[in-house]
Amino acid sequence: MARRMYAAFLAMAVATSPGAAWAQAQSPAATQAEAQALDLLKRGIAFRTVAGEGNQTFEYATYLKSVLVAGGFADEDVTVERLGDTAWLAARYRGTGKAKNGAKPLLISGHMDVVEAKPSDWERDPFTAVVENGYIWGRGASDMKYDLSTMVATLLQLKREGFKPGRDILLLLSGDEETSMKTTAALADKFHDAELLLNIDGGGGEYDEAGKPIVFGVQGAEKTYADFELTFTNPGGHSSAPRRTNAIYSLSRALSRIGAYEFPAQIDEITRASLLAAAENAPAPLADAMRRFVANPDDKEALKTLRDDPSYVGQTGTTCVATMITAGHARNALPQKAVANINCRIFPGVKVADVQKTLAEVVGDPSMTIVELDSGSRASDASPLRPDLMKAVTKAVRARFPKVPVVPVMSAGATDSMWFRAAGVPSYGISPIFMKSSDGFAHGLNERTPLSELGPSITYYKSLLADLAK
Repeated sequence: MARRMYAAFLAMAVATSPGAAWAQAQSPAATQAEAQALDLLKRGIAFRTVAGEGNQTFEYATYLKSVLVAGGFADEDVTVERLGDTAWLAARYRGTGKAKNGAKPLLISGHMDVVEAKPSDWERDPFTAVVENGYIWGRGASDMKYDLSTMVATLLQLKREGFKPGRDILLLLSGDEETSMKTTAALADKFHDAELLLNIDGGGGEYDEAGKPIVFGVQGAEKTYADFELTFTNPGGHSSAPRRTNAIYSLSRALSRIGAYEFPAQIDEITRASLLAAAENAPAPLADAMRRFVANPDDKEALKTLRDDPSYVGQTGTTCVATMITAGHARNALPQKAVANINCRIFPGVKVADVQKTLAEVVGDPSMTIVELDSGSRASDASPLRPDLMKAVTKAVRARFPKVPVVPVMSAGATDSMWFRAAGVPSYGISPIFMKSSDGFAHGLNERTPLSELGPSITYYKSLLADLAK
């Protein structure tokens, strides 16, 4: 999952006035699409699309197919396929084939699965949609059945209006984005010959706590997720007869060296643009460091300022941090084994194997073994900041909020986009939803999203698809 603003520092970007208020009057067609989106969302939340026993992702996908076919999609153009305990869906909105630059499809990515939710922990049943005080509550209310429902409602509305895109539009819904991403890998393998991908599970807008729109982020890159297991082993023995070699002490020295090490500074066009935007409203010392780092990534003083701030350290290069330790087997015995997990978020373009090699060199102890754990992640380069994509997103956002900055962002990972980027498809997180930070309950208790975003989301999607698929 990777919702909304991927870099926390974007909340400090240029504050703007909201501009013209969103029009209250809606056409009957818009009202119909919004009502359908809300119905889809309510029904969608009721499907328990959680990995493991009782997973209803296949049933949810089958329901979505029935809605799409009833709304004008040909039965043969909507495919639902099981994969293990889950499923994926692919729906083709056929175009005329007259698009510029050839007619490769425009892909839309999202996921149907959600994170587990225990009803005993919630104030409401997580799998029963509740509309209350302007919000819809339930697991998936934000991550990400809200965006999924508004996109499906948008495509159905475009069908009703007789919209003929110049290229095919393919809606691709995975079924295990929150876990192994096997369905995402299958979709990327099958549908990688495409113009670009719009990921409705990424990017998005930020309100301040007073409800003023601050910034809109377009996710164009993700750091690669990787876990490395460090292990030291000894013969062990009785604690009354200590030896000079001790697995716990060896591991402690290794972790101290890794903790003191900093990976080289890195920057790309996405983080450069993000930092410059954030610098417009950051405190003076931080803003100065951002501008100096953008001008010269080798500026050690500027780099130190950014890396001393948890909100910015991840934007300056690869980071690795110890997250778990397991050691020893008895209070009165010398440890036979000491193990630590090192979690890394690797800058786009850097190979996982190179980070593993660097960690081994930093520790410098040949008795240590280091292995990469299978995380389901895949390395991918940043997507280029396509002028047509940025222009279309900016147009759609500013139709609602005329002065809001539209800024590219890099995520700490991971979303379905990484599989498509790795397959050579430029991919962008473009969710239209604006939210306050205080409303961010994705993956947590009592997940919710304001219903006020339903109508604007459909209008935004229609504008974006009309511009990019024409």
